[in-house]
Amino acid sequence: MSFVEYGDTIKDGDTAIVFLGHESMFPVKVQHGTVTQTKYGVIRHSTDLIGKKYGSKVTCSKGGWVFILHPTPELWTMNLPHRTQILYSTDISIITMMLELKPGSIVCESGTGSGSLSHALIRTVAPTGHLYTVEFHQQRAEKAREEFREHGVEHLVTVTNQDVCKNGFGVSNVADAVFLDIPSPWEAIGHAKSALKAEGGRICSFSPCIEQVQRTCLAMEEHGFTEINTLEILLRVYNVRTISLQIPDLGKASEDSSSIGFDSSNPSNQGSPCTNLQQGTVQFKSGVPLREMVGHTGYLTFATKS
Repeated sequence: MSFVEYGDTIKDGDTAIVFLGHESMFPVKVQHGTVTQTKYGVIRHSTDLIGKKYGSKVTCSKGGWVFILHPTPELWTMNLPHRTQILYSTDISIITMMLELKPGSIVCESGTGSGSLSHALIRTVAPTGHLYTVEFHQQRAEKAREEFREHGVEHLVTVTNQDVCKNGFGVSNVADAVFLDIPSPWEAIGHAKSALKAEGGRICSFSPCIEQVQRTCLAMEEHGFTEINTLEILLRVYNVRTISLQIPDLGKASEDSSSIGFDSSNPSNQGSPCTNLQQGTVQFKSGVPLREMVGHTGYLTFATKS
């Protein structure tokens, strides 16, 4: 199993996603002889998981059922253990696009955190690219190495435990892109410039506060970066629903329908709007926004090495 290569069958040691519903799923490490408890009953790894195809419908001990999904960076983002605040797919998608990443790209990242963005970056640059990720916190760095090894992507990533503001990324003039998610990104702009290739490399800084953005932009300008711009991504989700609305009373609707020879007994006229006039409502499909939406997450500042 690998987060960047699809496998047909579930094997011992794989990380799989147990899907109970759109709002209910969790990761599980498949191990021979182990059981997993769900609200629908027990899943026995040896008989219910190992050897089965990903996407299979598995019946639990209480008669309920779940789906077992192959892990992807998107599913991992929704289910990973949080060691820090993480980036979600809304921001991740624009980051990978604006950094112009593709298979074979070299990327530097700081900090690693819970590895949400890291998995997406690795999948984007695979199979010939590489991610150099720096984490200040030693335990988080060790946990990230362990996860990358379990997820089959350790050959595509190098995890370093150091202070990027003081020691940089450990590479020079090789990176196609640099991503910063640290409290004081302006202190790491010089190291980011050194890590980027000679010309045309892209940089992105994620900051929750506009004051951080201001200082970062000034530092980018001082180090000769061009095309500096900041944006914010807000996601508004719409659900497709059936809506009933009252038809306005426009006067003599029934008389108008009779005057044009409308025959409700005629099958060709069944279900027409005129039929609904007597009921006073009409139903149709519409996109309805959720009552709540995700607000501000952070500002994304992009720039290009001149």
